[in-house]
Amino acid sequence: MMESDIPIDWDHPAVKDYLSLIRLQVLTPLSLLINMATVIVCTIIVNPGIPGVTKSYPTSISPRPALIAIYVIAIYAGQIGYCVLLVLARKAETKRTLTKGVGLSLVLANWVMAGWAIAWVMQAFLTSTILLGVLIVLLLYANMNLLVYHAPTGARPFDIALIHAPLRFFLILPASLLFPYSLFITLGLSYDPAHAGTQYDGHAMAGFDVVLGTNLLGLLVIVLRRDIVWAVAATWISISVFSARPKPAPVYITEILFTVLHPLALVCSLIWVWLRRRGSGRIALRGEEGQRVEVPAEADSDGAVSGANGGHANRGVNGKADGNRGRGEEGPREVDVDGVWG
Repeated sequence: MMESDIPIDWDHPAVKDYLSLIRLQVLTPLSLLINMATVIVCTIIVNPGIPGVTKSYPTSISPRPALIAIYVIAIYAGQIGYCVLLVLARKAETKRTLTKGVGLSLVLANWVMAGWAIAWVMQAFLTSTILLGVLIVLLLYANMNLLVYHAPTGARPFDIALIHAPLRFFLILPASLLFPYSLFITLGLSYDPAHAGTQYDGHAMAGFDVVLGTNLLGLLVIVLRRDIVWAVAATWISISVFSARPKPAPVYITEILFTVLHPLALVCSLIWVWLRRRGSGRIALRGEEGQRVEVPAEADSDGAVSGANGGHANRGVNGKADGNRGRGEEGPREVDVDGVWG
């Protein structure tokens, strides 16, 4: 049967969105399985595997492979949740976020990461660096698209936990560590592990520039957006770098410093926003006999407008009295003259 014989309007937007969702439900789990299988084979079966190549080419920013392995497992766990949401999503906003916000970017990113694992164990570091650059571009596009057109909202917590968080967590690893590390090896900034005691600080300032720049960028994101995911990821990467010894003093001290600063900045930023929201909701006024009267800011604004309108309309005392009452003040009171003067 020809496609034209089927009584369906294939150009209808709803039909296109449905087909896009079906396509993602098939391709995303498939790409994730290929990614996981390739990385597992290149880590456990191939010799030397990913950890072995990492230890053979140490640099001033080399991480501890075991901690990075835990990070990658967390990425895979987040993507499994993403695949479950692909199948179980019922809200139209969630489906639009999956199809138009992420789309095929995650599928391509999984394929690229599988290719990077192969290039890494083959010690083709230039190819590895190029693939990591492509991976960063794909994930950065998906994250910017989500942030601008499908911003996270508390009304859909599963979208935040299973779409926004895994994509951001995936981006931070190659952008903050894997790409600069692969670039260091490509540029010949590694040293012989047999002479680690005398060569490990040969490119200390280059490593310092990289870790300082990536951590400052992460700190800025954490403070401005109060990003819990970025704080956790950046802190974990800092721990993985300074725990791999030996390290030049500038890199070692910088990573320890930002291991403390990232969570501290997140907590301070959350407290600051909470205090601002708490203090900006009410306005304190002085009532009769000096007592403090607190009214909402909206009521104060409405009262001021009401008082102004009353003054223009009546041009007299009544307008002022109405305006004063709108601002929480009482108008003139009757006075017993005989009682006052005796």
